Amino acid sequence: MTLERPKHLENEFVLYLDGVNVSFDGFKAINNLSLCIEPGEMRAIIGPNGAGKTTMMDIITGKTRPDSGTVLFKNKIDLTQYDEAEVANLGVGRKFQKPSVIESLTVFENLELSLKGSRSVWQALFHKLSDEGLTKINDILTLINLEEKRDDTAANLSHGQKQWLEIGMLISQEPELLLIDEPAAGMTDEETMKTALLFKKLAKNHSLVVVEHDMDFIAALDCKVTVLHEGSVLAEGSLDTVQNNQKVIEVYLGR
Repeated sequence: MTLERPKHLENEFVLYLDGVNVSFDGFKAINNLSLCIEPGEMRAIIGPNGAGKTTMMDIITGKTRPDSGTVLFKNKIDLTQYDEAEVANLGVGRKFQKPSVIESLTVFENLELSLKGSRSVWQALFHKLSDEGLTKINDILTLINLEEKRDDTAANLSHGQKQWLEIGMLISQEPELLLIDEPAAGMTDEETMKTALLFKKLAKNHSLVVVEHDMDFIAALDCKVTVLHEGSVLAEGSLDTVQNNQKVIEVYLGR
């Protein structure tokens, strides 16, 4: 559903949440949440368990319908009117914490299968790949630093490499907005820093919302941070700003 552009929106936002609420069995998981993400922006989302981070992403991606509030994509598309598959087709990609690559396929085959299009799995694996498709896969392999692993089965990748492969599969769908849940979890220190560099590259062509607990990783992202608490925004700003916020220290960092 496309809405008239709200008159108070003077800037272009890839994602706009205003006054969003949702309750489950009397528990208010999201409480008057407002959040704006600009095109090409990378935003880190932090907060204690139960702060509403996952529910927020569920609302954006059409998995959960809010009780009230506004959720707009590109200033005018009402995401609350679409289901998960439709939201993905609109240009919102989501990566969950656990990689979901097909381990029996090679790195290249996983990427080939994920290329934007409407083919079935069988058609995707046995059709002739176009020159454009091959170029796109090679570019993604370079971006995610898996050129040398292209013919390896995904089962043989490290945890971090599987995460990179799934990110590559996600961006092959050409989303404008990427929602990524705890990408650094389970990674080595080296993989964590390589992932931060990858995200900085991604931010040149996509908007990113990254939910994370690893403060070293967030520091490496060097982006604006939003702190959620009890379903609403507690603080926003640079990592230094939120780390020195007394309320944030009390409810999250001081634990």
